[in-house]
Amino acid sequence: MIKKLRVAVDHGNRNMKTCNHVFTTGLTEMDKKPARGEVYLRYQDKYYTLSERRIPYQRDKTSDSRFFVLTLFAIVMELEDKTQIQPDDVIQIELPIGLPPKHYKELYDKYEKYFKGDGKVFQVEYCGKEYHLCMKDVRAFVQDLAAMMTKMDKIGEAPKAVGIDIGGFTTDYLLLRRGKPDMDYCDSLEKGIITMCNEIISKVNSEYDMLLEEIDVESIIRGKTEFYDEYVVRAVENMVQDYVTDLLNSIRERGVDTKSAYTVFIGGGSILLRRFLEKSDRLGRYLFIDDLRANAKGYDLLYRMYESSK
Repeated sequence: MIKKLRVAVDHGNRNMKTCNHVFTTGLTEMDKKPARGEVYLRYQDKYYTLSERRIPYQRDKTSDSRFFVLTLFAIVMELEDKTQIQPDDVIQIELPIGLPPKHYKELYDKYEKYFKGDGKVFQVEYCGKEYHLCMKDVRAFVQDLAAMMTKMDKIGEAPKAVGIDIGGFTTDYLLLRRGKPDMDYCDSLEKGIITMCNEIISKVNSEYDMLLEEIDVESIIRGKTEFYDEYVVRAVENMVQDYVTDLLNSIRERGVDTKSAYTVFIGGGSILLRRFLEKSDRLGRYLFIDDLRANAKGYDLLYRMYESSK
């Protein structure tokens, strides 16, 4: 039997997100079936497992097959939640995805064609269970706008609202004027959480002869400081506050003032840095979207709006 399933996917540099699942953007490929009990996916005679070791930053996620395979993981995770799926069903997938505002015009067509493939039915195996899939439709939308759509009842009437999405390797921003995107005021800055952590690790190593890892920096940011000397905690917190100040100033230099605009913080990086962002003197009214899956939910919403307008 032919069945349809819509799976919205947010291809993050740190995490993959659907409307119901979040997992690290890391992948291991192998020729043989993994050990018993390990979660795996088999596609085109290769076996894949998820990894906590992230894929290095890719501006264009169609440059190799890894993000396609991660998308298959996202799809089968959603399928695993559907008890009505039978082994002989052919699942037609509707796939809403997104791109950063700055790269949307350049890449949306390429992304839609890449993730759709040839449209034919193919088979994947997930932990011994087989699924027959075909990519029926792929539609790309503007990242950040999608997340803000989930809160449009709060920000839609604001004269100016700026969405700031602090991600793994980049921070994207997009200005809305009374709920409509102004694409002249959007950009992608190479100022993400991972780049910030790398700078802090390097500086702490240089000044204090101490080798921190990303997990240490994030622990201090979250306020879990009892395992670290006070001078290290103070140094890391000062560097994080400097990062936040520089980030908001960089956006201001590009013509978007977070003091006069309603600022909407999006993404896991924004959640992580919340207490530092709230200390900044560069903010007027602001809102945090705490849901890591907000962009995926926004893609789903925009896809339904697109379908109803046809």
